[in-house]
Amino acid sequence: MSEKIKFAIIGCGRIAQRHAEHIQNNGQLVAVCDIVEDKATTLAAKYNAKAYTKVDEMLQTHKDITVVSICSPNGLHCEHSIAALRSGFHVLCEKPMALTVQDCGEMIKEAEKANRRLFIVKQNRFNPPVAAVKKLIDEGKLGTIYSIQLNCFWNRNNEYYHHSWKGTKALDGGTLFTQFSHFVDLLYWMVGDVKEVTAFTGNYHHKGIIEFEDTGSVNLRFYNGAIGTINYSVNSFDKNMEGSLTIFAEKGTIKIGGQYLNELEYQSLDGYEIKDLPPGNPPNSYGKYFGSMSNHDKVYANVVEVLHNGGIIATNGFEGLKTVEIIDKIYTSAINVTPQS
Repeated sequence: MSEKIKFAIIGCGRIAQRHAEHIQNNGQLVAVCDIVEDKATTLAAKYNAKAYTKVDEMLQTHKDITVVSICSPNGLHCEHSIAALRSGFHVLCEKPMALTVQDCGEMIKEAEKANRRLFIVKQNRFNPPVAAVKKLIDEGKLGTIYSIQLNCFWNRNNEYYHHSWKGTKALDGGTLFTQFSHFVDLLYWMVGDVKEVTAFTGNYHHKGIIEFEDTGSVNLRFYNGAIGTINYSVNSFDKNMEGSLTIFAEKGTIKIGGQYLNELEYQSLDGYEIKDLPPGNPPNSYGKYFGSMSNHDKVYANVVEVLHNGGIIATNGFEGLKTVEIIDKIYTSAINVTPQS
């Protein structure tokens, strides 16, 4: 039996709790780090790990670490990933990979230099209906994809951003980075590279609270000729409404829906029907707020499969970069609309 993989976590906020749980199911958590000492010591005590408040100290002290999980704010993902890679460790980085295409490129270069693996968390790929539709596409059962529509309608009220790095341009980056980068990833994964973008964005309900948009409407043209749209908002009243993906193709139409891309809502396929999908995991719960489906168990199982058994990495650094590249194109092209008072 293979020896347990030893993990460390940088950033001990809410998502780190989920990571720690699945690390213990797949390996051993030996060290955690957060600039807020109480957060680090509380998480460390729960899993009998060592707590640190300085990243460099943890990386220099614990040479027994194999993988460092990056759970810090978005704007620190690049800095923390590169520090871990240069210290000789594999890295599992939460979404988004980084906030700029350049930073993503630097992370990939450092992983190559260090001959270490760079895993990116994109857990929506493991949703049962998403995996089933991807398989259809790969097997050619849909034929040519004509168009794809992505709807992301969630709720994030002012309380969510209160006393938090979320909502700041430097550490959060934008609604597409923090709330919907998982969804954008699926556009690349299923259809391919985006060639051209036009977009409108606006901050309607969070003026003075966040430093970027809370709503956007995007048109896309892919290199393969397909077109697409993204309509997104965090202004769904009181609760999350929908996360859906609809594909119109030569041999069928299919819609993945629910609040979190967790339900197969519609299918009309040429001589084929998707049946008997397994139930998915529940969404990540953050008290009043809910995120994407909680598939971190599958993310960590993939890490173990890759490192112990030579498996195929579920989402690599190049794919993580592609998500950031699409979001960068959207924000670069976006015309910011000033809502009327």
